[in-house]
Amino acid sequence: MRIKRAMAAIALGLFGLAATVGAAGVDAAASAACIECHDEEDLADNSRHAHAMATDTRSPTCVTCHGPSPTHVKQPAGTKERPPPDISYGKKSRAPVAQLNGTCLTCHQKDAKRTLWGGSQHETADIACSTCHKNHTNVDKVLAKASQVEVCITCHKEQRTQMMRPSHHPVPEGKMTCSDCHNVHGSAGPKLAKRDSINATCYSCHAEKRGPFVHNHEPVAEDCSICHNSHGSNVAAMLKARPPMLCQQCHTPHVEGGVGAVGGQRGGFPPAAPGQLSSAVTGISSGKNVVNMWQGRSCMNCHTQVHGSNNPSATNPTPRFLFR
Repeated sequence: MRIKRAMAAIALGLFGLAATVGAAGVDAAASAACIECHDEEDLADNSRHAHAMATDTRSPTCVTCHGPSPTHVKQPAGTKERPPPDISYGKKSRAPVAQLNGTCLTCHQKDAKRTLWGGSQHETADIACSTCHKNHTNVDKVLAKASQVEVCITCHKEQRTQMMRPSHHPVPEGKMTCSDCHNVHGSAGPKLAKRDSINATCYSCHAEKRGPFVHNHEPVAEDCSICHNSHGSNVAAMLKARPPMLCQQCHTPHVEGGVGAVGGQRGGFPPAAPGQLSSAVTGISSGKNVVNMWQGRSCMNCHTQVHGSNNPSATNPTPRFLFR
């Protein structure tokens, strides 16, 4: 009984394989008519592309993507112009984007990278696969690290400007590319981040910032982009603003003697402010004043462990202040 079942399973498998090969053979024969007109002079060489015509039954043919297109293959009598293929791609395509993408997803929806394409930002924006990918070529720019950014910044102009700023990830230098952080075909994370969160994506490279720390800096655990602009900034470390302005968006600045002196205000440096006998900043005022926070590395002169501290001390320097 087991032998009979095994033989039946093998027979069904061979029948399915024969049907697949037969269908592929029909498509290949129909595609041969395409090559009669669309030769090397009409289309660029794509012999090394995964979509190139081949004897491998898994390789797509012209019919696979463009449809049988009988009226295009054989122009009907009495027509001045040859009708277009059943499915055409590119800027002049009249086919709905959903139909174009559906053709691609017939084959390219079998792995986890495209599982979340439906409902993703690119899908809802009616971006066609052919907008970024080129099949009639040996080199698809979006698949090569050296040229991928060139394709992405065609639409993402703001990010292109940010990457040209002094402090940026080494994307222009070719050491990184957009797909290192983003899954353009859909993601469970925000902004098409490859991981489920911005932080998890950042930790893929910046593992030393992950922690856990004895004393955490809350915005670090919440979202790296609260302080950093990941595409580029005019401030070192890709910070969104220069310290102490960045820090003071959340923290009340230090004061001395009840005076929050800011660069040049009276009360910070001599002479004293009205009502004061002397300047708030003296040799024994411990330096806790907004004025000297604007110098050098600002708040980080003292609070060096801005991503979190493991200092076990229970006394001064108090570890919860993120001192070393």
